[in-house]
Amino acid sequence: MSTTHAPRPADELDRAAERAFRLPVAAVLGAVAVLLLVGMVSVTQGAAGLPVEGVVRSLLDPLPGLHLHQTLTDQQQAVLWQIRMPRTVLAALVGGSLAMAGAGYQGVFRNPLADPYLLGVSAGAGLGAVLALGFGLDLSWGPVDALPAAAFLGALVAVTASVLVARGSFRDPATLLLAGVAMAALFSATQTFAIQKLDQTRSREVLSWLFGRLATDGWHPVVLLLPYVAVAGVVLLLHARHLDVLRLGDDEARSLGLHPARSRLVIVVAATLLTAAAVSVSGLIAFVGLVTPHVVRLLVGHSYRALIPLSALVGAAFLAFVDIGARTLAAPAELPVGVITAFVGAPFFCVVLWRGRYGT
Repeated sequence: MSTTHAPRPADELDRAAERAFRLPVAAVLGAVAVLLLVGMVSVTQGAAGLPVEGVVRSLLDPLPGLHLHQTLTDQQQAVLWQIRMPRTVLAALVGGSLAMAGAGYQGVFRNPLADPYLLGVSAGAGLGAVLALGFGLDLSWGPVDALPAAAFLGALVAVTASVLVARGSFRDPATLLLAGVAMAALFSATQTFAIQKLDQTRSREVLSWLFGRLATDGWHPVVLLLPYVAVAGVVLLLHARHLDVLRLGDDEARSLGLHPARSRLVIVVAATLLTAAAVSVSGLIAFVGLVTPHVVRLLVGHSYRALIPLSALVGAAFLAFVDIGARTLAAPAELPVGVITAFVGAPFFCVVLWRGRYGT
């Protein structure tokens, strides 16, 4: 008589929980390693190549207790700390912001095709930039420049208009999504009309910004973006569990003590602020918020407690990698970052659309 016993359901659940815990930890470590590797390549590659050993020494020297001999020249130090590092950090912050926002939108709308460009955020930011660059509006005050301030203001106006048109109908996410599409069309048309009124030089400058750019000669854009990433990112991380509950449906969420409309409002506002801040310093960089959460979902499953932080890491590595291509593929010229993300994201969007089975 056989003595073999079937595994108890409780044992299966324990093992499943253990696997679910170990996989994100391994994925986080892997994502951090990839991000560091891409970051090192980004700061050493470019028109003026920097030696890896010298860069490592220069990066580690500011740490407490370390006093390393510097092998970089003063000019190389300036290139590293005033151009390459700010640009790499900016690319990572923008990519992470857009990816986190995309994951948040997909969770709220329960739509795998949602990305940060819903609600008219990009179109509103683009219109604000057109007004600032093209018509010389002086919107600067204190340390805030006119361009990001105008783009951020335009994005907030577009989001507010979308919410007002939808009458705050967060119970029906499709209504808010369609209101965002309508506002995006309106703001894009206004933006195109404004560009037509500009002279040729200013039109080129505006179009360059609209295609997305990460070029910077200092840390100012990073300082400008960082507070928004910290605040809105933490809000999204704290509401990751709410997104998991919302996947079950509103009735189930209420039975678990969650207020669905209030949670959606908080998540949408946080994701929108995150997107608007990123767009205000980098221009329009599409598809990062669509592609990254899908790739992460394939690796770790559908839990937003893993999806949100991993999307931030993978999005940061992805855009830093894309920026390397933007600086080197057509050297000495530089490609707009948004063009490369579009080449990657558009086919990916079609694949997701055709398959149509990544329900959240």
